[in-house]
Amino acid sequence: MRDSDFQVNGTLIWYYYICKRQVWLMAHALVPDQDDENIRQGRDIQEFRYPRDQKEISLGHVKIDMMRSEKGQLVIGEIKKSSRFLTSATRQVQFYLWQFEQMGIEARAELFIPEERKRFEVTLDEEARQELHAAEKEITDIAHQPSPPPAEKINWCKSCAYAEFCWA
Repeated sequence: MRDSDFQVNGTLIWYYYICKRQVWLMAHALVPDQDDENIRQGRDIQEFRYPRDQKEISLGHVKIDMMRSEKGQLVIGEIKKSSRFLTSATRQVQFYLWQFEQMGIEARAELFIPEERKRFEVTLDEEARQELHAAEKEITDIAHQPSPPPAEKINWCKSCAYAEFCWA
């Protein structure tokens, strides 16, 4: 990996709050098992829910699940399968807001969990900016390590699409 090629993105932020090893694997383009049931479910939920909204918008190195205009304001949204990792999902959406802010784009954000019929408004404050700045630095440090952090058994492992990378 060349330094000039690496940029922290929302997916890395998501993984950072769950498992540092996943950060390294994703940063090195080692993608999880795409046939994993959880990945397929997530893809299906994202594709078939909220049909009126624009889906998966790329803005530089940031990929937003959905975007719409509401009363003249840009609203970005992230769709998750469950609220199990609400902190991680919230940080990911805050990261998107932070990236938009740095580009001079004003937006509002929401986190959607359709299977649970939940929707959360996500805001960005100074504390979140500082936390994201620190996370971005640590993600960059992890990504530039010559090998991944050691595998650690955590609750997430049971449904992780990266399981073969850690436990095979």
